[in-house]
Amino acid sequence: MKLSINVGSLIGHNDVRRTVMGSTDRAPSAEEQQKMEAVVEQAMKDGAVGLSTGLIYLPGLYARTPEVVGMAKVAAKYGGVYATHMRNEADAVEAAINEALTIGREAAIPVEISHFKIGGKQNWGRSKVTVAMVEKARKEGLDVTIDQYPYTASSTSLRTMLPDWALSGGSDSITWRLKEPSIRRRIADEMVNLYKRRKLKHLDYAVVAYYKADTTLNGKNIKEINQLKGKRSRLKEEVNTVLDLLAQGNAGMVFHGMSEEDVKYIMQYPFNMFASDASIREYNVGVPHPRGYGTNARVLGKYVREEGVLRLEEAIRRMTSLPAQKFRLQHRGLLLPGYAADIVIFDPATVRDLSTYTAPHQYSTGFQYVLVNGQLTLEKGRHTGVRNGAILKH
Repeated sequence: MKLSINVGSLIGHNDVRRTVMGSTDRAPSAEEQQKMEAVVEQAMKDGAVGLSTGLIYLPGLYARTPEVVGMAKVAAKYGGVYATHMRNEADAVEAAINEALTIGREAAIPVEISHFKIGGKQNWGRSKVTVAMVEKARKEGLDVTIDQYPYTASSTSLRTMLPDWALSGGSDSITWRLKEPSIRRRIADEMVNLYKRRKLKHLDYAVVAYYKADTTLNGKNIKEINQLKGKRSRLKEEVNTVLDLLAQGNAGMVFHGMSEEDVKYIMQYPFNMFASDASIREYNVGVPHPRGYGTNARVLGKYVREEGVLRLEEAIRRMTSLPAQKFRLQHRGLLLPGYAADIVIFDPATVRDLSTYTAPHQYSTGFQYVLVNGQLTLEKGRHTGVRNGAILKH
């Protein structure tokens, strides 16, 4: 298969754990740990640039720190990076950062903390503490960096709203629990109590991006969906609406929960890269997070040109040489003789993101030409049909 862009891949801990252990909520046996480390080793030999974790997702949320350290040591042996979606990005964000740093130290591996953020209004302003934790670790000698998307909403699956224990065993087990009245009541009670502690009266912060079981709900928030179903506009009813949706299948979601001030503060940290954290978008399908279309243009237009949060040169460094150096991609990320000619030519006066939360399927403007490995792939804003991308191996 020919690609328009270059692709470098990490070996995902969730896939490794699922292959060896399924979605069970327990620690691995010594034999299972050895098997998982062997999978990571083979992936590194095959060219993976490091190990990644998603510790809020099945089955990674059941993994304890020593399990991840063991696999990270294998990746470190081959010069890889440990990239993590941490265990928590809201109330327990500091503990999650400490875990990531601990894994880096114990495995002697560079750390990349992905989509660095502060979630939940009750936590706004804590970016000053979390960024300071990263900087302290760097001063102590740990190669730790972060990345960020320039938006105040996150995006992940509807299932992440469930308590961790309710996810054990995967899809079939989740569906069974939601159909068992006593277990469903326990799940609902825990969710209601959690949102009350967060001082939420409604779940209007949670918006459906794509729901296969009923696409008419795409773009609507949980409060609106609850009302459409004729239920009372109360937190308990909205939680039960979430469970009704999950009983028919999972959904992609957009969660509005960050402050603009935290986004800007994190953005100013010099060891912070820009990354969309988006999956591949199918044009005009669903109402996905706009980051899949607009991340880099939003930084260059809104935060560089309009608001002056960053200088242009610094923003470009964060998009090019910093990630190339972090992931040890040789002869990439700089305009130098002998380096790969991966070049984007844009107009800093007109570059702009057009994608929004309500109308996300819009391409950014201001990008005139894109060269991939020396071949013209985008000309005057249109794809040339050339597919000159490469698989980038460690």
